[in-house]
Amino acid sequence: MAKPLPGNALSDIEIEELLAKKALDRSMFQRLLPLLRPVRKQIAWVIVLELVLVFTVFLRPWFVRELLDRGLIHDGNRWLLDQPLVLWLGLGLAASWLGRFLLAGVSQYIAGSAAIGVLNQLRVRVFAHVQALSVGYFDRTRAGRIISRADRDVDALEPLLIQGPPELLGALLRCSLAAVMLWLIEPLFFFSLIGSVPLLLAATWAFKRIAQRNWAKVAEQRSRFTAHLVESVSGVRLLQQTGQQAPNLARYQQLLHAFNNALIVGSLRSGWFAPFTALLTAAGMAVLVLVGGYSLAADTVTVGQVGESLFYVMLFLGPLQELTDLFERYATGSASAQRIFLLLDTAPQILDPLEPVDLPRARGEVHFQQVRFAYLPQPTRPVIDGLDLHIDAGEVLAIVGPSGHGKSTLVQLLTRFYEVDQGRVTLDGVDIRQLSQQQLRRHVGVVLQDNVLFNGSILDNLRLAAPAADDQTLIAAVRELGADEVLERLPHRYDTQVGPLGSHLSQGQRQLVCLVRAYLADPAVLVLDEATSAVDVHTERRIQRALRRLCEGRTAIIIAHRLATIRDAERIVLIREGKLVEQGPHQQLLEKGGEYAALYRRYQHSAELQGEAC
Repeated sequence: MAKPLPGNALSDIEIEELLAKKALDRSMFQRLLPLLRPVRKQIAWVIVLELVLVFTVFLRPWFVRELLDRGLIHDGNRWLLDQPLVLWLGLGLAASWLGRFLLAGVSQYIAGSAAIGVLNQLRVRVFAHVQALSVGYFDRTRAGRIISRADRDVDALEPLLIQGPPELLGALLRCSLAAVMLWLIEPLFFFSLIGSVPLLLAATWAFKRIAQRNWAKVAEQRSRFTAHLVESVSGVRLLQQTGQQAPNLARYQQLLHAFNNALIVGSLRSGWFAPFTALLTAAGMAVLVLVGGYSLAADTVTVGQVGESLFYVMLFLGPLQELTDLFERYATGSASAQRIFLLLDTAPQILDPLEPVDLPRARGEVHFQQVRFAYLPQPTRPVIDGLDLHIDAGEVLAIVGPSGHGKSTLVQLLTRFYEVDQGRVTLDGVDIRQLSQQQLRRHVGVVLQDNVLFNGSILDNLRLAAPAADDQTLIAAVRELGADEVLERLPHRYDTQVGPLGSHLSQGQRQLVCLVRAYLADPAVLVLDEATSAVDVHTERRIQRALRRLCEGRTAIIIAHRLATIRDAERIVLIREGKLVEQGPHQQLLEKGGEYAALYRRYQHSAELQGEAC
């Protein structure tokens, strides 16, 4: 159940910043560079190829100059064409184009391979980090936003990390070499264009700031409608049952509308850069034609040099138009990177001790010692308030009480999905904070009302608890627990596919699979949290038989709303407002006539109204 955060309602990104305990990092350059270290050799090859490509580009103006100055021969009153020279120049120009196409293909292949490696490693890093985060993070973060980080945001980095650096290097090289060539041909040509550089730098700085801010908003809006889509898919049954498809669709359309608005506004605010660079290019060409005509009249340059210089002007100013795409990639990629690193900066709230205590085999003695806990940092009332509860090894204990008064929270504390604020929880006298989380959860098994099954067969799901077990061992465990009567009736028996989250099985069938899984894990302490509250009476009786077998020889903590299921517990504890109010055997508590007796009478009355035999 999601826990509210203090104060006014926060946006999704503010919640993520709160959980990460840091603000969104707007400077991504220093953090993106380490991602390229594993593929630095491929990037070096791409850069080398880009240098060769730039060289082939600069051959073309030379071909033009040679054609104009030497291909045409003035013979009296006519011009003659030097056909052999023109042929060789044509072949050279065609070879330069062919070489460019081939080298560009090789460069794209190397860059693409590097991109796949980098992005896959980043996806694995994000996935591993998500698995390591504490449960509290998932209580407060929408699943769709996490999926958006690991999928769409990672994809957005590919053009920035792999394609961007070589293309930026190529653009800068072309611009720099073109400036040098113009200086060598005629310094006046160079000075006539250098005035556009300050305008370019100012426009680039403004465009970068505007675009990065705009694309950050676009990425945030995209995450919102992705999160809504994921939640709608997960809750489609509820939407159809309550007839909320139309309002839910309207909400999705609102989110898409907000995304489209952000996209349009972003395009409007940053769309001026491409026309501006085109204007600079056109102005540069006009200036060079004017200055070139003057230099021709002064006989300081040749016609071929003027033609060559026009190409250099295009190579000098042409990359300006490419900067539009490059900076847009940077803005989009850095906005996605900010969110990815904000997720990676979110540290798990529950950490293992530096030197965990080794507890190879637990007896199952549990003690909650003056435990106080609240989900909020400064609550008006804690969920668990000074609770002291000792459970002997091998005891079957039932916990009852009104909803929302802390019963399931005790399970979260015992499994250390949340940390106690005060007091301590011990297992066999050892503070559970001194145990590694993996060891603790190996000793404490939990079966919930709505357990999770993963897509695959029944045997695949059972093998999660016993990875080294063969099929016969798993099937033997099913039969020992008495679940074979139900599971062997399935169409493909133990090879039956359970579907996403076990959707192909009934609630009772899912619970039996989860009970067998807990039996295979063989924990010292077994917690059953509302394990039978969502099944019919007939299925509940079958599950109860499995539970009795499962509880043999281990500590069992049973949390249940159906009080008939816990009458045989050795001790019953009633929790109200996070405090232990009553405890004792069922009959003794009834004779006492306290809160448990009143709760049981209300349960009996409700069961009679529903026609359920207690």
